[in-house]
Amino acid sequence: MTRTVRFSLGQTVITANASLRLATEEVLTALKRHASGDWGDLCPEDSLANDEALQHGGRLFSAYGQGDSRFWIITEADRSATTVLLPNDY
Repeated sequence: MTRTVRFSLGQTVITANASLRLATEEVLTALKRHASGDWGDLCPEDSLANDEALQHGGRLFSAYGQGDSRFWIITEADRSATTVLLPNDY
């Protein structure tokens, strides 16, 4: 499945904790989903907030995985950087 990139990720970084605990392929797939506007497992209000932020330049947040493998991806409002992290890294 081809996904259309909707915004720049900027410099992409991953926390040390996330790097040790997450599979590379899982992270790369999630980054592609995030950049295409697939926000993962978010409540409808958070997904709507992302859609608004995409149009108006706000911070973008996605969540993927379940349980101990749950992780977040956050792209800064200015699209200069995207961080992959575990919830307890925040």
